[in-house]
Amino acid sequence: MSLTKKILIALVLGVITGVGLSFAPSDVFSVADQYVLNPVGQLFLNLIMMLVVPIVFVSIVLGAAGLSDPVKLGKIGVQTITFYLVTTAIALSIGIGMAYLLEPGAEGHFNIGDQEYEEQTPPPVMETLINIIPENPIEAMSSGDMLQIIAFAIFIGIALAVLGDKTKRIYRLFEEANEILLFLVNLVMKTAPYGAFALIASALGDAGLDALGSMAMYMVAVILALVLHGAFTYSLAIRGIGKGSPLTFYKEFFPAMSVAFSTSSSSATLPVSMRMAQERLGVRKSVSSFVQPLGATINMDGTGIMQAVATVFISQVYAIDLGLADIMMVILTATLASIGTAGVPGVGLVMLAMVLNQVGLPTEGIALIIGVDRLLDMMRTSLNITGDAACAFIISEREKRKETTGTS
Repeated sequence: MSLTKKILIALVLGVITGVGLSFAPSDVFSVADQYVLNPVGQLFLNLIMMLVVPIVFVSIVLGAAGLSDPVKLGKIGVQTITFYLVTTAIALSIGIGMAYLLEPGAEGHFNIGDQEYEEQTPPPVMETLINIIPENPIEAMSSGDMLQIIAFAIFIGIALAVLGDKTKRIYRLFEEANEILLFLVNLVMKTAPYGAFALIASALGDAGLDALGSMAMYMVAVILALVLHGAFTYSLAIRGIGKGSPLTFYKEFFPAMSVAFSTSSSSATLPVSMRMAQERLGVRKSVSSFVQPLGATINMDGTGIMQAVATVFISQVYAIDLGLADIMMVILTATLASIGTAGVPGVGLVMLAMVLNQVGLPTEGIALIIGVDRLLDMMRTSLNITGDAACAFIISEREKRKETTGTS
């Protein structure tokens, strides 16, 4: 049986088990979660997270060195960030439209009198940009600061490219390290069905059907917007710009999407998503190694959809109308914040608090959605990493066509 089928079966069994545990007495779920689901899920997460920092560092060094031309690297960087910003703005627009169409908060009877949410303040955008350059690269790696790791790796890669034969043994060492890491990724992926089952069963059992029922329309609005964005925005970009088949893309990339669904972490899924893009989608390693790690940090289409739907939902619950200027401000703020808050823990809710403040909505409303946010986070993470891979695929295919036609 293929890995894709195993993971799909695990997802289905995880959902069934999670729903079953939500009906069981709380003691039953506590015991199952404490001694089975949580340990298995955490072991799988730890196995993947163990590889994230080394594979990002090694891959970006090889990617930057493989491009050999810093100008070319800069062009790919501009194309990547442009793609991420444009698709995030489109995702926000779809989310807002879906929220107004379904009105998830208009007919609900929500208790807003005792809602509390402790708002976190993100660092200023300029501080985030300055901190991209690490004072101590080793400390950045030990703390998992992705932007700083990416920046340092790019510098090392450029140096290897410029120095050429002088550092060919170091370059060869990075190639061999990459082979070791890919072997370990393949090894860890054999445990993916078990990890996916445990994580999903735990999340569903913990949320309970009561929370799902009261927030059903909000969840439907978010899920439909996520599906629309993936089915239309990415598919049109893959077909129109990348000249590829969207169906083939999604079929080959599904294992990475399922891992993202179960882990709810773009960074944790990165080793798997890069492997799928390079081996199954034919994305060049030099492109994949740069575009996907950067996307795991700053590309937040799924998160943007959640913010858009949540903003309109909260405005409806509190009966505060949003004007056209407010809606445009939501799109602008959330799009720019996707880069400005990169690397901030709990970035989705931090960005949502920023958006709500910008349009004068109470941040206490965030407490209404926290109960189901973990489940929706699974779906939006799948969309986020799909956008990363779509961008890498499109840029890689464009580079191949340019070389074939001889254009610059």
